[in-house]
Formats: sequence, structure tokens, C-alpha cells
Amino acid sequence: MDIPARVDPIPVRLARRADVRELEGTLLRAAPPAGAVPRPELPADPSRDLKLGQLLLDSGKLSAADAERVLRLQKAENLRFGDAAVRLGLVSEQDILLALARQFDYPYLAPGASGFSDELVAAYQPFTPQVEQLRALRSQLMLRWFGTGQRCLALVGTGSSGTMSNLAANLAVVFSQLGERTLLIDANLRRPLLQGLFNLPARAGLSDVLIGRADATAAVRIGPLLGLTVLGAGTQPPNPAELLARPSFFSLLRQSAEQFDVVLVNTAPGNLAEILPVCAATEGALLMVDQHLSSAAEVRGTATALHNAGLTLVGGVLNQR
Repeated sequence: MDIPARVDPIPVRLARRADVRELEGTLLRAAPPAGAVPRPELPADPSRDLKLGQLLLDSGKLSAADAERVLRLQKAENLRFGDAAVRLGLVSEQDILLALARQFDYPYLAPGASGFSDELVAAYQPFTPQVEQLRALRSQLMLRWFGTGQRCLALVGTGSSGTMSNLAANLAVVFSQLGERTLLIDANLRRPLLQGLFNLPARAGLSDVLIGRADATAAVRIGPLLGLTVLGAGTQPPNPAELLARPSFFSLLRQSAEQFDVVLVNTAPGNLAEILPVCAATEGALLMVDQHLSSAAEVRGTATALHNAGLTLVGGVLNQR
């Protein structure tokens, strides 16, 4: 299908929204086994190895006696500290990846940590090919939109698939991993899903802010992911389109643009009455198309509506299932 866009569509494979016990999602099938996750190749550096060893000691993965064994093997066979520790069976590849993430200030979580959904693959499996595609998308957006001085972007989906919220959440994670102060706003007031993905407590959110019952402090800082903050949808309102068209939404985005480097706004898929006021406030949109679920008519209709409203369609993303 043809997607009018300034950039070529980037295929991004993400698992469908499902119970975390299901392991048949596209991404989970494609991901390598835990023991086979590729680790970035880094040149040998004794000072870095020492720091890595200290991190493993501090986290309780190694004892002092274990560290001595690792150092002896490292010296005898000219290995990196992590490789020697893995060879001795004292730590796993996963332990090394987590230690490296801490060493290089790269937010990366151990499986099951923090209580977030397994669908946040950018946080739990950042070295998979699927997340690499998200980083490629991030790079294009940095060059073509955020790099031009823009701070806000609407994420627009077609159809009713929950994978659009999944994609929005993972894109926000990779922006925060770049060191960008990132705010993710859930403007899907009809069927909010971000609260479940990030395991947020039930509290005031966007709808409450727009009617003056709460302020911007309703947003939740996602501690383990450093620069990421999420503003949930809040109380489900009877009039989401009217709420999003209020001047208070414009004011919220202006205020957010002063405090954050990147503001991503997740919208209700296929609902133009709610999409258009959000895009008018952000001034730009990224169109997300779900393979096999988004029809060509839906995609053309959404792109045409954005064009007719004088809004910038920054690009298109094809979510392959």
C-alpha cells in the first residue's frame, strides 16, 4: 500500500498484545534464546574489566573468592573479565549484559524486573533485531523532526489493534535510552493501554489534567528507565474528542516541550475526531500501520485527513506481525 510520507516506511516487528504467559508472539518467536543474545563486541580494556568485576561484586553475582578465580583465568588465557566469569560458570551472559548496561549508563532491565509488561522489549531485550529497527526509526525521527527544533509528535494508528500502544511505549523507551528526556502521553482516552504496560498505579492522568482536577505532576517518572516519564490517560471521560480539543491540551504540550526533549502522544487508533486535535497541537504525526489489520482505505483516509488539515505527516511505520 502507498503511504504518503517524507520518509520510507520502516518495518518494525512487535508482539501482539497478549497475556505475558503466551510465548507465541512474533517478536518472541524471532528473538534468540536468552543464552544466545548477542553482546556488543568491545575491545579489551583492563580498566573497564576491573569496573565490570566491581559491578558484579556489588550486585552479589560474584564473591571475592569467585573474582580471584576469574582474574587467574583471565590472566592465564588473556580473556576479558566477563568472558572468563562466564566460562567458569559463575555468571550468565544476562548478568554480563546487565553489568555492561550499568557501566555504560544504558537503561536495560533483567527479565521480570520492575513489574513492567514483557512487551516492553526495548527495555528487556534491547539487543534483538526488532529493537534495532526501533533505533533506526528513532534516528530518522531525530534527524527529520526533533532535530529541527520540534519537541512533540503524535503517534497515529489505524484500526483497533493494541500493538499501536505497544509500539508507542517501546519507541519512548529507546528515546530515553538515547539520553533524551522523554515524556509519553496516553491520549487514547477510550481504550488506554499504557498504564498496564508500565504497571502504573491507578491515579489521575491526562483527562484529569485537562479538566483541571490534576496538574502535570500526575505524570509518573519511570525510575529504572532514567529519562522516561509517562502520563497515563486518567479517568475515562464521556467526551474524549472535546477534551483533546480544549486549549488546556495545547497548554500542557507547550509546558511539556519546555521540560522534555521528546514528547510522544499516543492516540486512539482510527478515531479521527480525537486524532486531529492532538495532531494540531503537536503539529506533526507519525502514521503507524498494522500489517494485515490496517486496510489501505484506512491508511489513505487518515493520511488524507492529516494533509487536508495542513498537518505534517513525518513518516510511516509498518508494524509486521
